[in-house]
Amino acid sequence: MPESNSTLESTGRKVTLVGVLVNTFLILLKLVAGIFGSSQALIADAVHSFSDLFTDAVVLIGLKISNKPPDKTHHFGHARMETLASTIVGMALIGTALYIGIDASLTIYHHTEYHPTTLALFGAGVSIILKEVLYRYTIRTGRRIKSQLIVANAWHHRSDALSSVAVFIGVAGTQINPSWHILDAFAALLVSFFIVKVGLEILRDALREFTDTAPNPEIIGKIQQCALSVNGVVDTHDVRVRTSGGFYQMEIHIVVDGQMTVLEGHKIAKTVEGCLVEDVGNFSSITIHVDPENET
Repeated sequence: MPESNSTLESTGRKVTLVGVLVNTFLILLKLVAGIFGSSQALIADAVHSFSDLFTDAVVLIGLKISNKPPDKTHHFGHARMETLASTIVGMALIGTALYIGIDASLTIYHHTEYHPTTLALFGAGVSIILKEVLYRYTIRTGRRIKSQLIVANAWHHRSDALSSVAVFIGVAGTQINPSWHILDAFAALLVSFFIVKVGLEILRDALREFTDTAPNPEIIGKIQQCALSVNGVVDTHDVRVRTSGGFYQMEIHIVVDGQMTVLEGHKIAKTVEGCLVEDVGNFSSITIHVDPENET
């Protein structure tokens, strides 16, 4: 079975707080380097980093609520709050991408010229390195604890790194040849399309959870195969699986010899449950119904 809710929340909170510290440092660095390095693109990138602080706050709140245990009004727990928080992160990504894309388009349209210095190049370079490291740390943690919310926030870090890449290319281009100043805007526009794609994918996954969409047929087949491999299971039917907060919630009917005692049927069901946990994993709840063979 998955780690305890308190462990998941603690791990998720730790990686998010690291992100808060890095984002705060980068906002100050980009503002200073952008202002004194004469780079409007880097100042805009600092504004982008402010959106990361917003999503970090959403993640912390989402983790706190989603890991609450079931209660009288939420019999299946609060994991869907993580899905809701992921939706907010996805929308924030798309909003950030639109901001970057519109700003880049206006720069291209108006043929605006900026001539940043090496200070701006340094600020963008540091941002790329720190954000890429933060992305890898966050997404590895999110996948380990099976948190869609943490994974979504990792992609927000990656979007910030990519926007800094655009700034770096633009600044480097203007220093090589001042007439190439438009490179900054075109690179930012390209990055905005990528960020929109990631945001839409996050929203798609969240929508699948909200609508109780079943996982891919391979997972269903693996569940049935696992159950049928247990000695005493004659058949299976009515397998139902949904995802909530990144974990599967499932129920399955297994058919056994109708002459078995209740205790024997229960032992088989527990064996099936153990097989599912070991071979499939990623479950927050498993419900197994035991049906007698040749039931009239």
